[in-house]
Amino acid sequence: MWRFYYVIFINLFRIPYMIRKMRHYADHPEKYSEEKRYALARHVARIIKRTGVILTSVTGKENLPREGGYILYPNHQGKYDVLGIMHTHDRPLSFIIDDKASHGVLISEFTDLVQGGRIQLEDLKQTLELFKERSARIAAGERCIIFPEGVYAPHKKNTITEFKPGSFKLAKMAKVPIVPVVLRDSYKAFNSCYLGPVRTYVRYLKPIPYEEYAGMRTNEIAEMVRKRITDAMEEMTGKKQALPANP
Repeated sequence: MWRFYYVIFINLFRIPYMIRKMRHYADHPEKYSEEKRYALARHVARIIKRTGVILTSVTGKENLPREGGYILYPNHQGKYDVLGIMHTHDRPLSFIIDDKASHGVLISEFTDLVQGGRIQLEDLKQTLELFKERSARIAAGERCIIFPEGVYAPHKKNTITEFKPGSFKLAKMAKVPIVPVVLRDSYKAFNSCYLGPVRTYVRYLKPIPYEEYAGMRTNEIAEMVRKRITDAMEEMTGKKQALPANP
């Protein structure tokens, strides 16, 4: 965690300006296009990466659909995950975040800047309303990140835990491609005691078209996506995953 606080400390002189600028852009979408707001989000991410001495490598960008909306389903390792994906994803991208985790310094402004969705995990009615609203936007061409593991547990490192089937209701409602994403060593950035420079990895896997999963139950989709990410993680790390697939 030291790196996270170090980045905050080293950027104390920038943070008031960054917060004001992000809040201004977020509050005036009529003046600042989605592309301009996303460019600012990536600029903030670059500052955080540079001051935190975080390097991120990417593979599989050719697998990203070139047209239309889609949903990225990555494994979840820590605070850096969204920044790592956005750093490697050129087109505007939003995300869904646990409401309880979305109100910290910079996090709230960053979420609003890219029009992120805040989900109240204990409120099924709010979750359904959010999914309805988001699915319409994604079907119309928006791209979005949702973490099927839910909250992250840094101690698990590169182990893939159970995927929550409910997160795949969003894809079923939007009827868009699912893009599995492998995040490796992302926990090292802000959720570990690693000293010195760290390198994280983002790997985009081949998309799963709606026609392939349309007739499947959400628990079946969760198992399929988790297996693809798990297999890719094993290939990247050379280590067999110890946890069983979803029941």
